[in-house]
Amino acid sequence: MDKQIMLQDLLVNQLSIPIKLLTNYHKLGLNETDVMVIIQIHRFIVKGDTFPTPDDLSSCTTLNKTECSHILRKLIQRQFLSINQIENEKHQLSERYSLEPLWNKLFTVDEDEQEKPDEGNLFILFEQEFGRPLSPFEIEMINAWLDDDGIVPALIKAALREAVLMGKLNFKYIDRILRNWNKKGIKTVEEARELSRSFRGNQQPPKQTSYKKNEEKDDSLYFNWLTGED
Repeated sequence: MDKQIMLQDLLVNQLSIPIKLLTNYHKLGLNETDVMVIIQIHRFIVKGDTFPTPDDLSSCTTLNKTECSHILRKLIQRQFLSINQIENEKHQLSERYSLEPLWNKLFTVDEDEQEKPDEGNLFILFEQEFGRPLSPFEIEMINAWLDDDGIVPALIKAALREAVLMGKLNFKYIDRILRNWNKKGIKTVEEARELSRSFRGNQQPPKQTSYKKNEEKDDSLYFNWLTGED
């Protein structure tokens, strides 16, 4: 009898989650913590609470209120979560979360993968290089490069690599690289590599012997970038 009750409880207490959320989230640049918060938001929406607070989300996860706020902001900035206004019969306005942008991205990720293979992983790559989570402003800047400027993810990745190699890892410098490439009509990674080869090929070698070792060391840093190796 107890087993039957437990089985019945199990059948009743279920939440329908798209399988693609569990199999494709990494392609969108989401991590496991992001997914758990998404699942909790989905659970709240299904049960009728369409605008859970950071406190609500914190109460059913191991995350604190600040961490939940950060993830909510991240999901909104990266256009996985939207806030919609709804009006009831008394013409009163209220806000609700919608995961529809995420579901749309999940079910088109396979189609977009051929054209934008690195877009989802781009945010992860930046966070790995910077050694910290990206700020909302930085996330917005990457989205602007992708959506407003139409820069392909591979070229943004190339600019990030260039900044790393130059020892100038900041968004202003990366943005300057991309704007310079755009001014010169650079649209592909190979064109960017060719420009780098040309630029460094035109540089005059230093006359002083004391700088020779530094020059050779710098040249070796560009080996992977110029040859296209990862």
